[in-house]
Amino acid sequence: MLAAPLAPPRSVVVRTAYWARLLPLLAVLACVTRLPSFARPLWNPDEGYLAVQARMLAGGGRLYETVVDRKPPLVPWLYEGAFAVFGSGSLTSVRVLAVLAHLCTALLLASLARRRWGDTAGRTAGVLYLLVSVGLNPEDAQAATFEVFILPCTAAAMWCADRRRWGAAGAAVACAFLAKQTGGAVLLPVAWLLHRHGAPPGGALRLAAGTVLPVLCAALVTDPAGFVFWTVTGSGAYASFTGSELHVLVRALANTAILAAASAGLIPPVLRALRLARTGVPDLWLWLGASAVAVAVGFHFFGHYYLQLTPAIALLATAATQVLPRDRLTAAVRTTACCCALFLAWGLLAPRTDLGHVQRLAAAVGDRTAPDDRVLVWGMHPETYWLATRTPASRYLTAGLLTNYSGGRSGPQVGEKYAVQGAWPVFRAELAAHAPALVVDDSRGKPYAPDRVPSLRRLLTAGYQEVGEVDGAVLYARVAGE
Repeated sequence: MLAAPLAPPRSVVVRTAYWARLLPLLAVLACVTRLPSFARPLWNPDEGYLAVQARMLAGGGRLYETVVDRKPPLVPWLYEGAFAVFGSGSLTSVRVLAVLAHLCTALLLASLARRRWGDTAGRTAGVLYLLVSVGLNPEDAQAATFEVFILPCTAAAMWCADRRRWGAAGAAVACAFLAKQTGGAVLLPVAWLLHRHGAPPGGALRLAAGTVLPVLCAALVTDPAGFVFWTVTGSGAYASFTGSELHVLVRALANTAILAAASAGLIPPVLRALRLARTGVPDLWLWLGASAVAVAVGFHFFGHYYLQLTPAIALLATAATQVLPRDRLTAAVRTTACCCALFLAWGLLAPRTDLGHVQRLAAAVGDRTAPDDRVLVWGMHPETYWLATRTPASRYLTAGLLTNYSGGRSGPQVGEKYAVQGAWPVFRAELAAHAPALVVDDSRGKPYAPDRVPSLRRLLTAGYQEVGEVDGAVLYARVAGE
């Protein structure tokens, strides 16, 4: 007789059953909390910028040469890949990738928490993260932008470090950096875990190699000098606090208050556990602190920057509930769920603000140009190019790169001389080689208006005439023969 097959070990069965129950729960919750993201074609200019970049890359553009931004390459490549498979006429494909990014983050946090505190803690961490991750202005929480794709990378870095897989932890840190520079902040808690585990022989070397090699490869695949300039050395003026102090302070306080409101169910247990001094999670506090520094770097405090705080907040709250009565856990989850429902309602009912303007402007651009015409949109809404399906006349997709205007900055540090170094000679050469058929002045009274930018004013005076207006944006067509 044949021997009966051996049954799998009980630990394997229990582990499989645990994830078989938890994965569908977190998947459904990830989809529900991201429902508002599919409710409109575009949430903010960052999505528009990435969409235009992806089309330019697909058309033969080269990152950090003819396609430029102050960000690393990972997210533009994700957009390009999604557009190649599913088409560039909709952001649905990248919104699905964003849902998967949040789900992966929740699963990694659940695994971290379960390893430290048990099954219930694993479920708690995954659920709390997904609930609190929508706790920002919907245009920040629901958009498929850089910070969303930082999150699974930072969570993976902590997961690998917790298991002493130092090479993989370094690779995850590198991926976080390549999604956005501030993602590299997770290296601090990872390095602390390395130190806590006694810095095993070769561990530091593997961590360093895992961190450096992917970044080096990304630089070599693109343009090394351009990569360093656009991601590290070329943003000094952009990171300045001068010229927008009050505006930035108000934004920082407002976005902090919004996230605090979303975390109303999590803050009390964390504070109570701190008073009891029994949390014992210094790596999580380092993670939160490093992420807070990352939010502050550059002195802009945009709402989507705060997403980087949410994984550490969820894990700290989970840790806190382990030393408190069980009813505290129930109250934390219930309160956070109620807050999440309010933010989802906000996302579904939020007014469209500038989206309607940009859609009307894109329609006007489409009506006045042919599909192969180049267009220059002088403003802060690069999504106009994407909605109009027109090719930008320049690699500089916003006036911000040519004037240092960003996020409401006004005053002494906006103008041609504050542009990205070397941008204006390149910009003039581009317009001379391929003069745009239509120039759209979408400044609408902002500090970068053409009457404050002499080079642009001369261009319009010499070769263009006003042909229309859309919601205060002025359209200029090239004069025949120019």
